Amino acid sequence: MSEKKNGIDKGLIRDLANILNDTDLTEIEVQQDELRIRVSRNIPAAQYVQAAAPQYAPAPAAAPAAAPAIVAAPAGRDLSNAVTAPMVGTVYLSSAPGARAFVEVGAMVKEGQTLLIIEAMKTMNQIPAPRSGKVTEIIVNDAQPVEYGEPLIVIE
Repeated sequence: MSEKKNGIDKGLIRDLANILNDTDLTEIEVQQDELRIRVSRNIPAAQYVQAAAPQYAPAPAAAPAAAPAIVAAPAGRDLSNAVTAPMVGTVYLSSAPGARAFVEVGAMVKEGQTLLIIEAMKTMNQIPAPRSGKVTEIIVNDAQPVEYGEPLIVIE
């Protein structure tokens, strides 16, 4: 029999907390009729780091002519298959300066494979492929700032 106080089922809350622990989730929310319960836990910052921080050298005074910056997608371009930035930050196409890029145009990727890293608040976040397919376009440049929802890579 579960304990209730003011209509809140403490047993349900304990069950939700156990689900968090069993599944490594950080937050869970349930709603039943007018009652909504959200249980969350704090994760030490060290657990958020998924990749080593790339050590990039300062930008050269003049950028090479062979690397044009892409500012925005041209109007009318179909970006329905684009993977978008899940956060604001700086995008890195490789794990370290001079290292091979995670993916290249024409590469076949599997769902869950790392496409790039977005650094946000000194934390490196690996961005996985949401589906398997072929990389047809890389829209962003290395070390470019990105906004939430900005298209990054197109996977067909």
